[in-house]
Amino acid sequence: MDVAALKRHCRSLPGSAETRHGAPANILVYDVGGKRFAYFKTSEPERWRFSVKVAPERFLELTDQPGIKPARWLGHHRWITVVDVSAMPSTYLKELVAWSYHHARERLPKRARPALPDPQGVR
Repeated sequence: MDVAALKRHCRSLPGSAETRHGAPANILVYDVGGKRFAYFKTSEPERWRFSVKVAPERFLELTDQPGIKPARWLGHHRWITVVDVSAMPSTYLKELVAWSYHHARERLPKRARPALPDPQGVR
């Protein structure tokens, strides 16, 4: 999966919004109901590195893999960064996005959740 395909996937999730933040952050953020679930760095030297939040029990397992490291500023909150998206299998990336999306969606107030359709297969 390339960067463009992963961006399309993130945009396709129910209630997903895409927001570009300029300097100093230089990130392209994907959120659901204002809760961030993924982002890309948009400036060099980290251009198109992709970050998602992961389950606490998976953080160490994932960051021990080559090409995955703790996210620069959010690593202490269980965010990881995939250095090269094209080096990861697409099913694996979609699984990481699905967990992060579901986690963000579940953090919305209960009154906001029914307004979003329940995504099939996103867990």
